[in-house]
Amino acid sequence: MRIRTAGKITDQLWRLGTEESCIYLLEGSESSAIISGGMNYIIPDVLQQIKKFGIEEKKIAHVIILHAHFDHVGIIPFFKRRWPQLTVYASQRAWEVIADPKAIAVMNQFSNLVMTKILGEKNDLSLLDWMWRNDVTGESLVGGQNIDLGNMKIEILETPGHSSCAISAYVPQVQALFPSDAAAIPYKDEMLIAANSNFTLYQQSLEKLVKLKVNILGADHYAHMIDSEAANFISNSIAEARKIRTLLEDALRKEGSIDLAAQAYIDDYYKNNPDYFLAPEIMLGVYRQMLKHLAKNMVV
Repeated sequence: MRIRTAGKITDQLWRLGTEESCIYLLEGSESSAIISGGMNYIIPDVLQQIKKFGIEEKKIAHVIILHAHFDHVGIIPFFKRRWPQLTVYASQRAWEVIADPKAIAVMNQFSNLVMTKILGEKNDLSLLDWMWRNDVTGESLVGGQNIDLGNMKIEILETPGHSSCAISAYVPQVQALFPSDAAAIPYKDEMLIAANSNFTLYQQSLEKLVKLKVNILGADHYAHMIDSEAANFISNSIAEARKIRTLLEDALRKEGSIDLAAQAYIDDYYKNNPDYFLAPEIMLGVYRQMLKHLAKNMVV
């Protein structure tokens, strides 16, 4: 079952944000953690939801970046500045990306693009100190590490493929998995595959995740899932990834170039899905990356 709205998932787990940009708050007996960093424009929603759901702000001690793409780190600077005691976690590779001034510029640029697409030119986000600068630091995570919240522990898995810096989070006490975009994106009734960095590693990461027992799956975009759909989501992502890989390889053979194949795919996709949250020029870059990897590895 896919649930599109924010709210309480279990006694100690909430989904916050909007339908397009989801983050999660897990409460332990000693501290709480925000899992994933969403997009910048959800900051007012998150502040309202924390108050509405009766979440104790002072208890929030951790925030985990699951990968360093702009649409998964948007709230981090604001909340780190609001709560200086907050520990920010990410993979070592993610910290390398965040330390790069060019990457910071792209994150801010793309955040503005999406913010304008969703909120329009007139919005009050400029009143909030949300932009990335060089003042956010934290701790590095590797696969096998845990973050202890008291009666809840967050286990970290390395799941590259969507990005080179991607990690996933798993909470065994409630069988909750937070794969970010290392698994399919549950847009509408579809499963959108975004193996931006390395399609082969993306598929290998899914094979790692499918071994986990999952009763709750918290996606970063569009929905969280419970019960049978959550339990089957990774295996369904594996099947969808195989299907999309074949379709993209066929498109490469037909079009004869990465650019033509990517443009044809994006033109068709936005014709049928004009309300997808990412701007077409951003998605075009995503599919160019995917096709570039496939072009090097496919059998002609």
